[in-house]
Amino acid sequence: MSKQILPYQDSILQLKGPIFVFGASGFIGANLFDQIFQLRKDCYALTHDATKAWRLKLLNVPTENVIHCDILSHKSVQEIFDRYKPRTIFNLAAYGAYSKQKNVNLTYETNVNGTVNILENCTPDTVYIHAGSSSEYGFNCTAPKETDRVEPNSHYAVSKVSAAYMLEFYARVHGLKTLNLRLYSIYGGWEEPDRLIPRLVEEARKDTLPPLVSPDISRDFVYIDDCVEAFVQAALKVDKTISGRSYNIATGQKTTMRELVDETRNTFGLTIEPVWGSMGNRQWDLSDWYGDPEAANTDLGWKARTPLGVGLRKTADWQIQHAYAERVLPAFANPTLNPVITAIIACYKDAQAIPYMYDRLVKTFNEMKVRYEIIFVNDNSPDNQEEVIEGICAKDPNVIGITHSRNFGSQSAFLSGMEISSGDAVVLMDGDLQDPPEIIPSFYEKWQQGFDVTYGVRVQREMPPHVHFFYRTFYRLFKKMSYINIPVDAGDFSMIDQKVVRELVALPETEQFLRGLRAWVGFKQTGVGYVRPERMFGVSTNNWTKNIWWAKKAIFSFSFAPLELMSYAGFLLTGLSLLGILWQILAKFVFFPNTPAGISTIIVLVMLFGGINLLGVSFVGEYISKIFEETKKRPKFIRTKVRKGGHLYKTASEIRALVEARKTK
Repeated sequence: MSKQILPYQDSILQLKGPIFVFGASGFIGANLFDQIFQLRKDCYALTHDATKAWRLKLLNVPTENVIHCDILSHKSVQEIFDRYKPRTIFNLAAYGAYSKQKNVNLTYETNVNGTVNILENCTPDTVYIHAGSSSEYGFNCTAPKETDRVEPNSHYAVSKVSAAYMLEFYARVHGLKTLNLRLYSIYGGWEEPDRLIPRLVEEARKDTLPPLVSPDISRDFVYIDDCVEAFVQAALKVDKTISGRSYNIATGQKTTMRELVDETRNTFGLTIEPVWGSMGNRQWDLSDWYGDPEAANTDLGWKARTPLGVGLRKTADWQIQHAYAERVLPAFANPTLNPVITAIIACYKDAQAIPYMYDRLVKTFNEMKVRYEIIFVNDNSPDNQEEVIEGICAKDPNVIGITHSRNFGSQSAFLSGMEISSGDAVVLMDGDLQDPPEIIPSFYEKWQQGFDVTYGVRVQREMPPHVHFFYRTFYRLFKKMSYINIPVDAGDFSMIDQKVVRELVALPETEQFLRGLRAWVGFKQTGVGYVRPERMFGVSTNNWTKNIWWAKKAIFSFSFAPLELMSYAGFLLTGLSLLGILWQILAKFVFFPNTPAGISTIIVLVMLFGGINLLGVSFVGEYISKIFEETKKRPKFIRTKVRKGGHLYKTASEIRALVEARKTK
């Protein structure tokens, strides 16, 4: 698509960088970021509300310019400020503007506390421009001046008024350069498809009209490019004389729904008559809602450039250019275009590797343009692993840290994370970086093709040849012995769809061998080859004894071959014994009368049958021990604490409530 030529390009180039756009996954934020990013690469899209990240996905924003930040976490905000040191900040992050956003607490947390967290990290050299709302005027909605009384009529309006006063406070007391832009009815490209103007233009392109409210309801419509220019001009014009003030971003023209529809019919040549009242009025629909932009014109040198008819035509052109029905509507309607992937890392003596694992995972997920959740399971490691995980949790709210009461093993660690995961799919990984995060996109591609389980196949191992030979031989013998089809050279490293995860978590057995259970549950599965590297840090916790224990666990969990082998051996040796007796009789009395009755034959037979009996009893004992273990019904693991972002869950009831809450997601 050709780049848009903007009349305010020179103004964008004059902005002080780096530039942050908070709320860049939203309608106005995406437009503001896109127009700045077309001209300069020191602009960063900050987003935490990934349910709207479909815009950034369709804009194909480079991963290095997308920053995941939770403005509700002071540490999260502080960390990105320390790393990037922004000089111009546009804050368009908000909650509660739409009827579907009904969480009152989140409205105040986002619009007030989130604003405070950003302002606390600003300096007098930073420019901070805030997206306010015309709803701040509430009942006083008829062309109010910025000095007129605000009369908020909703929680959202109250929260935006609070933020406006907050900006004034930080300007006066802390000397920050801040402005609040009270936006009226902004419309244009990237607006939610279910909003008035996008629906109206979409239907007009089909020579029809959507359901309409009362014809006397009014708005003050501002085209998106004019709105973006207002933010840019505000960032350039703010100084001590006007810092902390609010400005109306409006045309100053009252446009009723009747006038809007008439303009639409003229612009698109429609002959169809509107059906008024075919959609009910909303509680925020008012008959005299428009603004006074005089102060913005005087102080910022801004005024709306785009007439309504021109804006409607530009919106239609945008829809055509962006393949609206084929790309935009499906992206808006289908959340699987932007899924959540949960990485579960079983950690034991991996304190050094964990920060590298985190960085590589985040980089990989950002490149994939997916939302992510990372769960580190500290399986009671003796090193400082817990402190390392807590530090990552503190700076990234998408990270969860689980601590076990003792070392239950990697299989229990994976199940502990799987039970608490909320992703559309999970990725199981060891914490020593022998499972490369860079393979996850290949897993993801298979998952999008419809495979429920994608496992990593170790086509090559960076290890001594004799050890490599042992692993390859075991996997092939195990495959032949197992009563289910378990793929060879496949470990725990895999991506598993959430529906399969639920089945695995629900399995009652205490002794788990996940790669076997993964095959046992079925579903559509495939493999992806990769080279398994050597451990990056430390020494492997595996040894020959542990490898033999793993082999026994696999065989006795998913194979009856040992028992069958003993049955065959019993039949064979019994037959040989009968033949031996017959031969002794014939030799003594027919063929070789002088045959000695040697004790060596007796010793060999006793040792042979004794060894066979002991081996058979040991095999039976292995199976009986598994039955014994399963009858105890002990828990697979015990969590002592779970940390998510700044929240710490320590008591059993708190952890249980968290698990139950996440099961419903």
